[in-house]
Amino acid sequence: MSKIAYFDCLSGISGDMTLGALIDIGAQTGELDANTIQTAVRSMGLGEITIQSHTVKKHGFRAIKVDIAHPPEHAHRHLHHITEMIDRADAITPEAKQLAHKIFLELAKAEAKVHGSTIEKVHFHEVGAIDSIADIVGTAVAMTHLGIESIEASAVPTGSGTITIAHGRVAVPAPATAELLKGIPIASSDVQAELTTPTGAAILKATATRFGAIPSMSTIAVGYGAGSKDLEVQANILKVMLGERTQQTVASSDTARDYPLETDQVVVLETNIDDASPETLAFCVDRLFDAGALDVFQTPCVMKKGRLGVVLTTVCDADHVDRLESILFTHTTSIGIRRHTSNRRKLVRRSETVSTEFGAIRGKVVIVPGGSERFAIEDNDAVMMAKQHATDVNRIRAAAQSAWQSRDA
Repeated sequence: MSKIAYFDCLSGISGDMTLGALIDIGAQTGELDANTIQTAVRSMGLGEITIQSHTVKKHGFRAIKVDIAHPPEHAHRHLHHITEMIDRADAITPEAKQLAHKIFLELAKAEAKVHGSTIEKVHFHEVGAIDSIADIVGTAVAMTHLGIESIEASAVPTGSGTITIAHGRVAVPAPATAELLKGIPIASSDVQAELTTPTGAAILKATATRFGAIPSMSTIAVGYGAGSKDLEVQANILKVMLGERTQQTVASSDTARDYPLETDQVVVLETNIDDASPETLAFCVDRLFDAGALDVFQTPCVMKKGRLGVVLTTVCDADHVDRLESILFTHTTSIGIRRHTSNRRKLVRRSETVSTEFGAIRGKVVIVPGGSERFAIEDNDAVMMAKQHATDVNRIRAAAQSAWQSRDA
């Protein structure tokens, strides 16, 4: 069975809330504590940093609050400064380093976008401070230490009102947070506070694969991480549920062998289009994926009066239907969309990281009928690593495949 974590973001998400919830889970399972995080972060060369956790109450509910103490500093770091610190840390595993890099890259892309800069030149201000670095790196260490293989989350409230950052007074959500939340469902909230920070949004952007209701799973532990604010109307807590995916075994009538499958339901949206250019449809497809579609494809068809057209099909979770239908109506010439629910059966998959000459890289392993396994790396990670090493993506894929095949040699 594969481990899954579900983030219930009723009061938003921040770095310290995430780290607190994961430490709470680690205490219940006996797999993680604040000292493990402290040792890992200290190995980055950040000085005598201290990471402690203690139990607090928010609106009567217990949660773990993480406190980070460190010497005063006034550094405004670039991405490469943080990347170098992570790479030289000898107490952080390659898997945790890769995840931390991914989170910081999402932050860098968002900051560069809102400031009209590049990821190489943009300065990290609040998120470049030691406590934010510790939150992100600590979260990456905790996730890999706990063996979390996939992450899903609820819709994310941002809060409302205004806050003051290094660039002055801004409306909630802050610009970087708003950029990071593109494609992620946002929940309305009239709480006059910043509920979701750039750090929290970046963690979800880099790790969560689905947003919506709680997935089918067998719960192992539930962790609660406390934020620094005391809200008037609700507990300022992030709930993280750690579980194992619910699976069923289906017998193959052809092979008479059993193999594990996962099941769920999706919504299929279809519309026939015969008066849109390929460029228009390609743009719409990109928008659909950005908004959370699980899959989008086009099928050639012949419509009335012999006109050539396409059937544009979108597969999504029920929570994304309204948003995706709006995109279809806005960015195509469609005046009608067919909708139906479909049951899915999926091969069981798990995440696995292999060490290559280019560094650690993530992939998916699926169990196919007959019990054998098939490995494929994450395409986005392969592209990112190819850019970092100025090489071809196919070399990255080949190196990862070779590493996976020789892992037990």
